[in-house]
Amino acid sequence: MAGGLQAADPAATERPLMAYVGTFSSPLKDMLPTQVDLPPGNGRGIHTFRVDRETGALTAAGDYPLGTSPSCLVVNEAGTRLYSANETDRVGADKQGTVSAFAIDPADGQLKLLNTVPAGGAGPTYVSIHPSGKFLLVANYFGGSVSVMPILEDGRLGEASDTKVDEGPIGPTKATHAPEGSFAISGHDRTHAHMIEADPSGRFVLHVDLGLDKIYVWKFDAKTGTLHANDPAGVDLPPGDGPRHFHFHPEGRWFYSIQEEGSTIALFDYDPEAGRLTPRQTISTLPPGFTGSNFCSEILVSADGRFVYAGNRLHDSIGIFAIGDDGQLSYVGEEWTRGDYPRSFNFDPTGNFLYCCNQRADHVTVFKVDKKTGKLDFTDQYVPVGNPSMISFLDLAKVE
Repeated sequence: MAGGLQAADPAATERPLMAYVGTFSSPLKDMLPTQVDLPPGNGRGIHTFRVDRETGALTAAGDYPLGTSPSCLVVNEAGTRLYSANETDRVGADKQGTVSAFAIDPADGQLKLLNTVPAGGAGPTYVSIHPSGKFLLVANYFGGSVSVMPILEDGRLGEASDTKVDEGPIGPTKATHAPEGSFAISGHDRTHAHMIEADPSGRFVLHVDLGLDKIYVWKFDAKTGTLHANDPAGVDLPPGDGPRHFHFHPEGRWFYSIQEEGSTIALFDYDPEAGRLTPRQTISTLPPGFTGSNFCSEILVSADGRFVYAGNRLHDSIGIFAIGDDGQLSYVGEEWTRGDYPRSFNFDPTGNFLYCCNQRADHVTVFKVDKKTGKLDFTDQYVPVGNPSMISFLDLAKVE
């Protein structure tokens, strides 16, 4: 994640690989109350672990207590700062959420709070860092808005340089592609910005609104930290399907979106010069013959660009798909997550292990990745964490 080492620093090679787990957390003493989607929030804030590079095992290394549900985390490229989206809607008179900046100790990976600022909307559920490293992008789920936060020289966050509020007709509660017998109805009550991230070039920023069934595309002004409508301004998904997360292929020309209520992956061709998405394939995240309710969650493309992994909540599985030479997906199989309600998952920096945050099971499970077949092999490791939401990694051996 970070730059090269000083060759004359042998101590650096002994520094650990760290994992940070964001959680849904109940109010703690002297902290503001919070709204979580599975009360009570069993997490204690941001949980810190050391990672065994050979076995993938996680060893608890403390936590940063935070009662405002730091459900999404991102580490900067230099490995010196961590940012959290604090998924509350009860801060201030205007009932916003917040985002926080932390300094990371290069020796042991422990966190020190730098500052916390308003998120520009309620329930911030996703944060990402612009490729320039100068801005934090925030999606506010309950507020139906997205914000841009300047990252100051010392890593602290400035007040929002731009906020956009989603508007438009709300999609139907019945998803176009819902499995037979599905009662998967979640976000079609209002606007819900669920994820925001820049394209690889940083020229465009994309975000999804689940309630509007829409993917927005913005031109990004890296001088002012502002978003400007692209032409076209985005693309619509089938009514009710509910786009949640997305991931670019490493080559940058294919874009995969996962739909929470439709239980689908949509493949788009991406034109990086125009910021244009062109739909080409829709495929179910579930095994053939599935009926009933399912809520999709995470989607990741493997670093080698060969496989797509899709999270299924209620089915409690990770769907595995092979990527063809043309970017199209074919179903490989699925792996049971060994827990309830897999909210997200992530690869370690080598791609050898996948870690799944089973939100309602209060644990993280560890899988060995077969890079030839894409399949996952459970390592029999359960790691207790209250209501885990997201896991991020930092190799301190690579931090200068």
